[in-house]
Amino acid sequence: MVYRKIVILLYCLGVQWVAAQETDLYFPGYGEQWQQQSPEEAGMDPALLQEAVHFAEDSESRIPVDLEKFIAETFAGEPYNNIIGPTKERGPATGVILRHGYKVAEWGEPNRVDMTFSVTKSFLSAVAGIAFDHGLIRDVHDPVSEYVQDGGFDSPQNDGITWHQLLNMTSEWEGTLWGKPDWADRPVGERGEYHKRELQEPGTHWKYNDVRVNRLALSLLRVIREPLPKVLREYVMEPIGASRTWEWHGYENSWVKVDGVNVQSVSGGGHWGGGMVINAYDMARFGLLCLRNGNWNGEQILSEEWIEKSMTPTGLQPTYGYMNWFLNTGRELLPGAPPSSYFHAGAGDNLIIVIPDYDLVIVVRWLERANRDEFVGKVLQAITSN
Repeated sequence: MVYRKIVILLYCLGVQWVAAQETDLYFPGYGEQWQQQSPEEAGMDPALLQEAVHFAEDSESRIPVDLEKFIAETFAGEPYNNIIGPTKERGPATGVILRHGYKVAEWGEPNRVDMTFSVTKSFLSAVAGIAFDHGLIRDVHDPVSEYVQDGGFDSPQNDGITWHQLLNMTSEWEGTLWGKPDWADRPVGERGEYHKRELQEPGTHWKYNDVRVNRLALSLLRVIREPLPKVLREYVMEPIGASRTWEWHGYENSWVKVDGVNVQSVSGGGHWGGGMVINAYDMARFGLLCLRNGNWNGEQILSEEWIEKSMTPTGLQPTYGYMNWFLNTGRELLPGAPPSSYFHAGAGDNLIIVIPDYDLVIVVRWLERANRDEFVGKVLQAITSN
């Protein structure tokens, strides 16, 4: 722990730390210490890159600036849809493009801290990776009930659910958490009959469900026994030089006792408010960490094993890995991008797009979703060389 803090301190002071495994890859320093290259230096056509930026600006999402209103309208048909976490107004269309780690374009207000909705889930996945890499989770295929004894995994439906199933949305966890029943999130069936849905055996059905994501977050808190934002900051965000402006919120009623201390269990998105609020630069740093397979300037922040698990397609949903690692399997999600591409996504659109084939990271915020693939295609058209 002392060694890690010395490394972070040197890094924050702008001292280049060189690990035993040296690399020629560029990594930005802390905060504003981020070099910019011209499009020509980065192997991109400046006119076509500017065209892509203008397209993103012109394709600003039509969702309300008042995100509390947006949430209320989006989930108006759901029972138990009251907002219980903080919200804020959103900023304008915003983005950052990295090539070989260098900034080559930015627009909007990239320093603005905004809600990022379900991109939060990818940060939650990173915390699960820290727990795995430090041996707190021995095997992702272990039942969570072997680690967590708070009543949430006692029932016959829940007692065999594994970490793997929680992470890839196949858990079929049954219960109510923070006043939200699992069946009330994106309910299926007839109104008034939602609660009568037929549960499947864990691992046999994929369903995007924020109650179950929040159950994962609480389970990680039980195992790590530290606030998850503190863990993320110490083990991920500080080592990659992120700002201290980001925050990760839970709900007004998501407080639990951990070793006698009140700790807020955070949410995995902004469905009922809460979740990660963060600026585009910090999102870009996280995207670059993913692009570099969890390594930052020689320090392995997240193990390559964890990155591989995160990027492994879920059999029941081949375009989904762990917690909002959306995979471009078969070019299904981004037809104009290579199949090795992936992205972290949240409502809005909020996207961290990683395209390894071109050593490219794209952060785009408040983009009209229907224009997602066309925008990415325009960025790729600007690339003139590797």
